Amino acid sequence: MDDIDQLRSQIDALDEELLALVNRRAGLARRIGELKNGAAAYRPEREAAILRRAAQRNPGPLPAESALAVLREVISACRGMEQAIRVAYLGPEGTFSEQAVRKHFGHAVQAQPAPSIDEVFRSCESGAVELAMVPVENSTEGAVGRTHDLLLVTPLRICGETEVRVQQHLLSRAAERSAVRRVYSHAQSLAQCAGWLGQNVAAAERVPVASNAEAARRASLEPEAAAIAGEAAAERYGLGVLARSIEDDPNNTTRFLVLGSVEPAPTGQDRTSLVMSAENKPGAVHALLTPLAENNVSMTRIESRPARAMGSVLWEYVFFIDVEGHRQDARVAAALEALRRKAPFLRVLGSYPVAVA
Repeated sequence: MDDIDQLRSQIDALDEELLALVNRRAGLARRIGELKNGAAAYRPEREAAILRRAAQRNPGPLPAESALAVLREVISACRGMEQAIRVAYLGPEGTFSEQAVRKHFGHAVQAQPAPSIDEVFRSCESGAVELAMVPVENSTEGAVGRTHDLLLVTPLRICGETEVRVQQHLLSRAAERSAVRRVYSHAQSLAQCAGWLGQNVAAAERVPVASNAEAARRASLEPEAAAIAGEAAAERYGLGVLARSIEDDPNNTTRFLVLGSVEPAPTGQDRTSLVMSAENKPGAVHALLTPLAENNVSMTRIESRPARAMGSVLWEYVFFIDVEGHRQDARVAAALEALRRKAPFLRVLGSYPVAVA
């Protein structure tokens, strides 16, 4: 017991040192905020650089993921001393979108749920919030169509991204799976768990709803219903966990975008997103991609979508493309200039730091 007491005394002393250092950092952040004269407190390139440096220098034994989670909260609290930031996300509370907000921004922001992705965009466009968090793609189910449609027409710019490992649980008031007659969830979550549902609750009706948190709310009102959602929804709506991690793909991950008016500077580990159209003739898409290859710019994603958001004719498509690098990088700038000469329509949606794990 004497050894334990001595170790605890050392921990107490370190806690005092940590508290002093955190407050010293907060004082510096407040001073920076005063010198900025109202400029945006959220600088994604700066925050990404801090987190990457910490991940590289973390000596352990604390895992890098845990160390970064602590540092994110310190950054969040210090940022909050500069400016109170409001972030819209697809609600209600307890969704993976809220989890993305907390992972990327920490808890010292005002997270404001919206009833639809459209309302998330609208809140930020109107100035009701400074930033928005929207899902853009899932590793199992692919692109989030509504987000892509709205990216085509919004004046907002992509200024950051984060990735959330999606662990889906079967939640219910029922004591056993055999009692479940109905399963609520977002359509993408139902698809992500289709195999497991078919093997374990095959007779249950599958009902798509607006969000997983809404699914949990409904399941909390019906004794024979269940929801597919995350742990936060279970806690919020008082549901038991009948089965954990029921997603068919164990690496199921959703990528989210941060939208706003911020223009991040280059960091050396950036991504640029753009959308463009192609002429309606053979080889047009190949011709559009040629400038990327000629300038040694790596494309990490391409997604085609109907161009209906622009009022285009039937069967006309646009292409959403992600490339490595910042629009200010010489190679990317040269490729974009060449693309502008070839594409009937081209818009850069934003250049921003690649997500830090």
